[in-house]
Parts: sequence; C-alpha cells; structure tokens
Amino acid sequence: MQRRDFLHLAAATGASWLAPQALAEEFPMVIAGSDHAAMGHSMPPPAAPQGGPLPPLPAGEHLPPLPLLSNQAQASGRFSASLEAAPLQAALWGDGRQTTFWAYNGSLPGPLIELWEGDQLEIAFRNGLAQPTTIHWHGMPVPPEQDGNPHEPVLPGAQRQYRFSLPAGCAGTYWYHPHPHGHTAEQAFRGLAGAVIVRSKNDPLRHLPEQHLLFSDLKLDDDGQVAANSMADLHDGREGQYLLINGAWQPMIPLAQGERQRWRLWNASSSRILKLALPAHEVLLVGSDGGLLAEGQAIDSLLLPPGGRAELVVTGRFRDGVPAGLISQPYRRGKMMHAEQQQDEVVAGIMRHGMKPTQALPVSLRSIAPLGAPGFRRRIVLSENMADPKAMFLINGRSYDMDRIDGSGKVGRIEEWEVQGNAHMDHPFHLHGTQFQVVARTVDGMWEDEPFLAWRDVVNVAANESVRLRFVQSLPGLRMFHCHILEHEDQGMMAQIDFLAE
Repeated sequence: MQRRDFLHLAAATGASWLAPQALAEEFPMVIAGSDHAAMGHSMPPPAAPQGGPLPPLPAGEHLPPLPLLSNQAQASGRFSASLEAAPLQAALWGDGRQTTFWAYNGSLPGPLIELWEGDQLEIAFRNGLAQPTTIHWHGMPVPPEQDGNPHEPVLPGAQRQYRFSLPAGCAGTYWYHPHPHGHTAEQAFRGLAGAVIVRSKNDPLRHLPEQHLLFSDLKLDDDGQVAANSMADLHDGREGQYLLINGAWQPMIPLAQGERQRWRLWNASSSRILKLALPAHEVLLVGSDGGLLAEGQAIDSLLLPPGGRAELVVTGRFRDGVPAGLISQPYRRGKMMHAEQQQDEVVAGIMRHGMKPTQALPVSLRSIAPLGAPGFRRRIVLSENMADPKAMFLINGRSYDMDRIDGSGKVGRIEEWEVQGNAHMDHPFHLHGTQFQVVARTVDGMWEDEPFLAWRDVVNVAANESVRLRFVQSLPGLRMFHCHILEHEDQGMMAQIDFLAE
C-alpha cells in the first residue's frame, strides 16, 4: 500500500536567494569536491542540468540566511515596512552573464517578515512590474479585502497599503506571494515569494536554534534566462533543473552531533511536491502550516506540497555508512509529459560541526481541540478536461470565473468538505482565510482517520483519492479555494465562496 500522506510516520512510532555581494563575502562559496568535502557530509559534485549547455550553478556554500525586513514602527505591537515587486538582474555564474528575475525589495527570496501575535501590521506595497500583481498573505487570518486575492489587483506603477492585526493563537510559519489571476505562476517562478514567521511569547521551543529553509524551483533556458512555461509545464506543473534552498543550490547546513535544531520549511515552488528525508538523523514533525502540533511526531520522510510549510526538530546523529544530507526522495505525482524523479537526490549537505549536548523537549507543545460535528457539508471535485486547452483544470466541473460566486457559507459555522481528486495527477488543495483540520482520507479507496490533529491550509489530494477536512471561517467576505499547482490555478482550478455574517 502506497500512502500519500502529509508525512510518513517513523517505524519506531508505528539570506538571500542568489545572495548579494556582501552576503557572498560573509559566506564564501565552497564547491563540493574540494577540501570541504572531507568534513563528513554527503554532498556530491554538482551535476550538469539536463537538456541545455549551461554550466551547473555553484554548489556547496553555507546555507544563506533569509534577509530580514526591517520594522520601521516606533511603537510596541506595530510592524510597518515597505515592499516593492520589480525586475532584478542577477549574476549566477560570475562570468558577466545576467539573468532577469522578479523580486521583492531586490532580494530572492523576498525578505523574511518576523511578527508577534497581537501585532498590527502595515505594509506599503508598490508594483514595479509590467503586470498587475497582489500580495497574498498565505495562510494568515486576514480580512478578505487585505488577502491579496485576484479581485484586489495592484496595477503596474500603482501602490496600496495592506493593514491587518494578528489575533492571539495564530503563531506559525506562513509566507507571501502574488495572486493575480492568470499571472500567479509566472510571477512566482520568476522569484516573487517571501517567508513570514508569527511568534508567540509562550513558544515551548524558543530555546532551540532555528534553521530556515525556503525551497524554490529554478528553470533556465539555454541563454541562462528564466524559462517561460511550455505546454508540458502547463499540463504537468513546472519543475526546473535546480531545486534551491534560500536561493542556493545544494547548500551546506551546519549541525553538531547530538544538537537539536528547529527547522522551518517552506515549499515556495509553483508545482514541485517534495518528499524529504534526513536518513542519518532523528526527525520530529512539530508543526504544520498553522503552527505547532499538540506533540511531536517521529517521521522518516515528509511530504510537502507546493505552498505547504512544516516545522521539524532535527537531532544530529551522524552514523557511518548512512548519508548525512537532506534527501529529496522520488514521489510520483502523475506527470504525463515530464519524467518523474527516479532516485534519491541530495538537496543539501549536512556539515558536522562538533558535538553538543542534546536539549530536552517538552512532551506537550500546545493544546489542539478537534472541531465538532459540522453544521454543513460540501463536496469539492477536482477534475481535468484535456480536450479543452482553455479550461483543462476544473472545480465541480467549472473553470474559474472572477464574476461568479460558487457558493455561500456562514461565519462561525463548522463546515466539512470532502475534496475529491477525480484526476490522474495530484492536486494540492488550498483554502484562503482560515486553517482546517484533516479528519480522514482515502488510501487505496478505503477511508482512514488522520493519525493526529494539525492545523493546515494546504493538503495534497492524491490522484483518485479524497480528503475530508473541517474548518470555521471567522471573518465575512469572499474566499478563494484552489489547486496550489499554480499553473493549474491559473488555468481554472479555482473557485470562490462568499461567507456571510450571522
């Protein structure tokens, strides 16, 4: 039986993207295969990308930190800053060749926004692109008019203010990205994405050092430019030659024997479903899209769909004969026009960094109460229609129409949705404005209860399988739901419901 879960339970339990010059000097480039390769990590020499004459990107540098967006507010409990989306020229190989990206504040990925529960946030945004765009605050509990949905476009050269407050209990790992209908995939794969962390003063894991890993996908053409989507990309979803972490290819992550680190992971790729493993080390899943779990879950691999996030506690356990690196494992998501990954691939090396005592972890991380009996049920069917290239991807038999309301709901009511994948490929499902609990899913056609409670806003719906989830919307207004393979979203696999106040 092949599980296509959020994770695989372990057997024991049943800086900046394309770093600027200053950062490159602080973290000098180290090529795998040099003297550094003898330090106990499993980084292979870089392989040339398939299908083009370009040289491989430099590999083996230290994991660059995500640049931090500076808070300009003077008062406590407020966060004020500016973001601009604009083209950026970057040198990837140091040979004078320039590649054009689109970036927030000239940084790839965009700057990390660190907030606290209760903060009042104000972001002044300017669109320096030739296309309309928005900022979608993915997963965050924001009012619909501040959500950056397709109905609130920021036109080229225009500006707007995003303002909202963060309620108590919303600490978690979020992100921001564009959401203009028809342009979302392109703006994302050209570089527009950034991380958000909302912190709690009662965080039980605040004593652990953190690593931030934002995954993105880079596809280059033969001239070293970001490639446009092909028809195969539009069908299968785009995957490039390079899977980057914080803008670096195959970076090095320092970890001591016995050391515990808290890793926050973001899958900011437009389409790639990641199945990640750290074979040599102990790994606990401690958080999902919407924050911490009730208690840690030992895992041997993590399935992270596009748009999904996770928090791990990684304990260094270097063992002879076991690869120490971060591995991308094969996962078949139903591609028809591209080859599926066939073997394990190292996406980051783990550099042994001495020995440290293993810090204790609390048994309980936070309380999560299951949502009760639903007051309303819906069925959402994700389907494909390859006979119509203008409407290949559908929800409940319809292609997205911005002027059509696909249903209505009530604020404060528990809803249960059965999301059915009537399709030959996986479709990660995302709901705006709230977090949901997955109650059960079908595996080989049989319903199975979800093994633990978690708050999520993205769940992978495998081909010909279904997921049952429950949620409550707490704010009135129009909310989107869609496939988070962004090529599929842009081609119609999106719908919208108006939630009404009682």
